[in-house]
This record gives sequence, C-alpha cells and structure tokens, in this order.
Amino acid sequence: MSNIFNQDILYYWSAPFFISVILLEMFFSYRAKAKNYDFKDTATNVYFALVNFSLDLLMKVTSFAIMGFCYQYRIIDWEGNMSWAYWLLAFIGQDFLYYIHHYVDHHSRFFWAVHVTHHNSEFYNISTGFRSPVLQPLFRYMFFLPLAFLGVMPLHIMFAYAMNQNYGTLCHTNFIKSKLGWWGYIFVTPSHHRVHHASNTKYLDKNMGMVLIIWDRIFGTFQAEEDETEYEKLRYGLTKPLEDKGPVNIIFHEWKEIFKDFFNRKKDLPLTTRLKYVFMPPGWSHDGSTKTSKELQEELASTTEVITTPKELRVSPQKIKVE
Repeated sequence: MSNIFNQDILYYWSAPFFISVILLEMFFSYRAKAKNYDFKDTATNVYFALVNFSLDLLMKVTSFAIMGFCYQYRIIDWEGNMSWAYWLLAFIGQDFLYYIHHYVDHHSRFFWAVHVTHHNSEFYNISTGFRSPVLQPLFRYMFFLPLAFLGVMPLHIMFAYAMNQNYGTLCHTNFIKSKLGWWGYIFVTPSHHRVHHASNTKYLDKNMGMVLIIWDRIFGTFQAEEDETEYEKLRYGLTKPLEDKGPVNIIFHEWKEIFKDFFNRKKDLPLTTRLKYVFMPPGWSHDGSTKTSKELQEELASTTEVITTPKELRVSPQKIKVE
C-alpha cells in the first residue's frame, strides 16, 4: 500500500492537471492582455523541468541508497504503522527542511549558482514553477536526511517533497491578488511567493517557505506584499537582468561570474578571500564593490528613515544658530 505514495506516480497523475491549469492561465492572460506569458520563456521552463526530472531519475540510485543507509540507523521505528503522526512528521518535517535548503540556496553563492535558474525569468506564471534548478538533484536529498534518521521511509520523504512542490507550483500566479485572510497567516499564498520572486530590494531573500509561511514568520524572513505604486512596481527576475537568455547561459551564468571573481580579482588576494566569493552570500565582496541583499536592504532602510523623518526634525546644519 505504501508504494502508491511514490514521487514518480504523483508526477504522472498530476501532469495533466498542471497542463490544463497552465493552458487556462494562458487563456485568461491573453484575454486580459496581461502579458504574463512569453513563448520562449515558457518553452525554457518546460525544457528545464524535463532536464531536472531526467537528472532526478539518474540520481535515484544514489539518493535512495544514501537515504536508505540513514534510515537503517533511524531513532524512531514506526513498525509499519503509517499513522497520522507519521505522515504529519513526513510533510511538516519535509517543509521545514526545504525551508532550510531554500535559505541556504539564497545565502551561499555556491548553492545560489544552482538555484538562480528558478529566479532569472522576468515572467511570473504557473509554468515558472517548473523552471527547475536543473542541477539540484545532485545534492537536494542531502538536506532531507534528518527525516530518514527519524524513521520516515526514503520513498515517503520524496513523496512528501513532491506533494509540497505541487502546492508551491500553484502559488506561481498573478491571478490571485487576495492575501487569502487567515490562510495566509499559516500557509504560503501567491501573494507571499510573488514577493519571493521579486527583485525589488525590500523583497530580496524573503518568504522562503514552500507550504507553510510560519517558518518565515518565526525566523525573520517574512515580508508581506505591499501595494504597488507608480514609482515602485513589482519586478520579477534578477537585480541585474540577463542579456543572453540562451538555455546554457541561464544555467551557468552565475558559475561564470564565480569563476571570474575567484581567478580575476587582484592577484594578491589570499585563498581564503577568494573562497568567500564562492561560499559567502551572493553580492559579497571584500572591497564593497558589490553588496549583499542584507546590505542593500540596510541602505534602503536608512534612506527611507531619512525621507520619512518628520519635516520639523529635519534641520539643516547651516540653519542651526549657536548662541
């Protein structure tokens, strides 16, 4: 019975549903003249999803062998009792571990170089949810090993991952504007995930959750979507948009930049500093020539604080009279 809870079977049965939803969203986008879809961009999303799925299949022997090895040393033995507690652990545990995985993706340039593929589209629609970081199957399962030690079968670890991903994919839409009331206090909504994909400074590296938004609220990475103004519209993609949108460059452009920073910076830089260009957060630099999202947000906050200071308190030094 437990074999029906299989990642591949879930993908097989959910594929027609997602194809239908994407076609429906395309229809409403065209009807509303919303320009949410671009043929080349959508084709790239589909291509990356297929490459990611193929690599996932190739890695199955390795990933299940490693998870299975950890499962042998589980500290909880459920003895085949697939109770509600077991499945609650599988799904909530998976979502928490994915949050950690996602946080690392955004805060270490090495992992960001893989994950950035999911963010470099300037369009935001349900097909964007399939714009997979194609190299993630090489290491993704390593973040889920704690569940194996807690007695969750490897097959069910990946089934929970696939289920959570399906939910997250549906959050990639501009057509649900509502913040969904109480649901949005607990679960990720399209509004939350639009923030995550936005390249506006205040939205960078926010809302990492896939199903539950509570992790972001607990760990300080939550940011609500604010009403757009004439001066600040929500922008998707990277802070520095790609000029070459070919599939090879989309996958490897950040690796190229890492290579340049590691080898082409000043020749007297020590190896430890060069390694920081690989593993520190994206945007880190030893000389301040580029900035991390945290540094950019601190600058934005200080600028906003000056602008919003009450007028009577903003006294020019030239106007201060010393008696």
